[in-house]
Amino acid sequence: MEISAIKINYQIEPIGIEKIENISWELVSSDRNVFQKAYELQISENEDFSEILFDSKKVLSEESAHIKIDESILKLKSCQKYFIRVRTESSDGKKSDWKNSSFVTALVSLDELMANFISIESENDNNDSKGSHLRKEIVMNKEIKSAYALSSALGIYYLFINGKKVGIDELTPGWTSYNKHLLYQIYDVKDYLQTGKNVIGGMVGAGWYKGKMGFLGFKNHYGKRTAFICQLAVEYTDGTKEIFVTDNTWTGAFGPIIFSEIYDGEIYDANLEIKNWCETSCEYNSWNKTELVDFDKSVLKAQSGSKIRKITEIKPKKIFKTPEGDTVIDFGQNMTGWIEFNARGKKGDCVEFSCFEILDANGNVYLDNLRSAKQKIKYIFNDSGEDVIYHPYFTFQGFQYAKIISYPEEPKKEMFTAFAVHSDMEVTGEFECSNPDINQLQHNILWGMKGNFLDVPTDCPQRDERLGWTGDAQIFCRTAAFNMDIYTFFSKWLRDLKEDQTAEGGVPHVVPDILIGKSEKDRLMQDGEHSAAAWADAAVICPWTLYLVYGDKDIIYKQYDSMKAWIDFMQKHSNNNIWNYKLQFGDWVALDAEEGSYFGATPNDLTCTAFYAYSTGLFAKMAEIIGNLEDAKKYKKLYTEIVETYQKTFFKEDGHLNVQTQTAQILTLYFDLVKAENRAKVAEDLIKLLEKENNHLVTGFVGTPYFCHALSQNGYIKEAYDLLLKDDFPSWLYQIRQGATTVWEHWDGLRPDGTMWSPDMNSFNHYAYGAVGDWMYRVIAGIDCSEKEVGYKHSIISPRLGGGFDFVKSSFKSVYGRIVSEWKVGGNKAEILIEIPCNTKSTIRIPDAKKIIDADGLKFEEENGVLSAETGSGIYKIKFEM
Repeated sequence: MEISAIKINYQIEPIGIEKIENISWELVSSDRNVFQKAYELQISENEDFSEILFDSKKVLSEESAHIKIDESILKLKSCQKYFIRVRTESSDGKKSDWKNSSFVTALVSLDELMANFISIESENDNNDSKGSHLRKEIVMNKEIKSAYALSSALGIYYLFINGKKVGIDELTPGWTSYNKHLLYQIYDVKDYLQTGKNVIGGMVGAGWYKGKMGFLGFKNHYGKRTAFICQLAVEYTDGTKEIFVTDNTWTGAFGPIIFSEIYDGEIYDANLEIKNWCETSCEYNSWNKTELVDFDKSVLKAQSGSKIRKITEIKPKKIFKTPEGDTVIDFGQNMTGWIEFNARGKKGDCVEFSCFEILDANGNVYLDNLRSAKQKIKYIFNDSGEDVIYHPYFTFQGFQYAKIISYPEEPKKEMFTAFAVHSDMEVTGEFECSNPDINQLQHNILWGMKGNFLDVPTDCPQRDERLGWTGDAQIFCRTAAFNMDIYTFFSKWLRDLKEDQTAEGGVPHVVPDILIGKSEKDRLMQDGEHSAAAWADAAVICPWTLYLVYGDKDIIYKQYDSMKAWIDFMQKHSNNNIWNYKLQFGDWVALDAEEGSYFGATPNDLTCTAFYAYSTGLFAKMAEIIGNLEDAKKYKKLYTEIVETYQKTFFKEDGHLNVQTQTAQILTLYFDLVKAENRAKVAEDLIKLLEKENNHLVTGFVGTPYFCHALSQNGYIKEAYDLLLKDDFPSWLYQIRQGATTVWEHWDGLRPDGTMWSPDMNSFNHYAYGAVGDWMYRVIAGIDCSEKEVGYKHSIISPRLGGGFDFVKSSFKSVYGRIVSEWKVGGNKAEILIEIPCNTKSTIRIPDAKKIIDADGLKFEEENGVLSAETGSGIYKIKFEM
């Protein structure tokens, strides 16, 4: 048994943690049934561990995740690198070698923050979206041992030292509810510094902080001026320390970025460049004084992981002329990020292009679905005569195509590179099968996630919206957790959800919230700016999902008050346990809606009350999990009462629902709101409603995520496969037939006749319907976890063969290690390859097996008509007759 990786706070070698929240490690072994019996864990300031700060000694424990360290025993210092090592002993007495790793702390206490926010903007610059340079020359006359910079901004910033951009992060500090929760970053900057004179600088732009955000076009949501903060902590080899901070001795100037907005793009005028602006050789002499900006620094929190970065590089597929004569670059993939170009031009020449998603029916540029978002990039050349390599600084685009408006030479493919930019998250899932359309669907789901997980889980990345809609995030959360490690990403976003809740416990439609109190002019929002069922329920469903997938109770503790406030809000505004409040989105954009309406046919009373019951039930479970038995009892009782009311209100005496829509049956089945004796009737009604639509779905955001689950859980696995595999309109594969490379917002975003859904709301990168990926992993591949031993400490492997697939290959990297489920079919025989990670166990169920031919050492027994076996870690190949 060996240790393959150590993680601190779910990250490998994180830089900038405020405290150790948990430690975990992955164990690997070629043996079967390997369990950890004991571990040793040590922490030191020295890489050779010559001085031990913390020594757990030998701990008899099977736990290899969620390890806590008593803060009173280990007192961490700020901006300090620590080394950690672990070794383990297996149940048969074998010891692993030491596995080493490291982490760097942020500020242990904000009392140590001496820097202030500074700016050269005034409040009169509130409507400007230009970039500024801020700088300070500092002197270090001793040899440097270590140096760490803390930095953040009101706006978007980049940190520079001696002319070099620090780190690889982009669009920092990201988007939070700034005035309640603002992130700062920590960088190891020793290698950027030199003995003698140095220059430290910040580039700052408007970004989400003061730029135009939201479909109503408001600016200055959080403030009217950008600002920058930086604190540089240096330790010299002689043991002395020095701190340099932003204050009013810094100077600044407006630079070449004369306009930059999230929606509209960026204009860069190279004639306004300040040569060597962040170097000691800078000769510019028109620097302005900076001013201190008053800001509550107590809301600052370190960000150690899930930062925005350039992740994937994509070269153009082709450059072509449209029928209308436009020159267009096609990158072959809908994505979020920016285009980098290289070109040479004379003074006054410019590069200008407009980014967009899709061509119209005639093959021409289609911009209407961007609404007011311009997505334009413009670069104006100076007289340097040098080759220019440029991409935007303070904005991003959602695009597959770019229309070239101006270029100083004949554009060629090698001049352009697109970069997919999103939060950096470890890829944890893989899914492949013999059906290429399903493989493309998995690709589209993953790229929809990449395109919309840019610091917050947005609805879309291209039009004048790009907001953290709670419903989209909740719907997709479990699928996202298969594809990537989302713990850090979602726990950060949930902090903002908690901060933005109303005093009464209501949950905003979008997080960070920029709608409450500002939407009276919107024809939809004026009826209610928060607390929509399935949207606001992200407050409960997302923490539950994180707990289920990662097994960490911390997320329950952190979000407990938020969850409880939301349940209490629903209870307060319910009427005899029927919950419905102001504006409800219902089964949003369902195809059974009335012509011209966004709202599906399922009544709000039903959808709202179904989610009221579901969230209350989950909260009662979580209260019990953390030992709050009084709350557990109270909310379990409330849950029972809601379910009873639901059954009395929405069921007829004959056991059928009195609402006959696909979504009504789906929610009733998946949320277990039906009496056992009536379950088959509701499932049969769902099948009838499916047949009524020629076996097509007509569900929207609420019903679609659970559709295949509602079928397969109730004996209709073939129908679930058939639904997934439909390729005519409306279906998942219809989009693929139309050339989609991401998931669409509407089933008919692009209709069979080439016409588009109304341009007022028609994104072609909108991940919500990609939530079917959860069913692909949990049912087709059969990888699931037990609620009793969460975090895949006890996995359940139960693949369902079907769909005409010859094979499926799938894996998921849990906190304990990689779980594999692969199957292949030949005639009436099949084979399943399963891998279970060390220190975990699994229940293997094969519902499609009539007879086991080769159990590979496992003992299968019949349980409720299904052949099942219990096992520990190892690789198993099981052969059976179907």
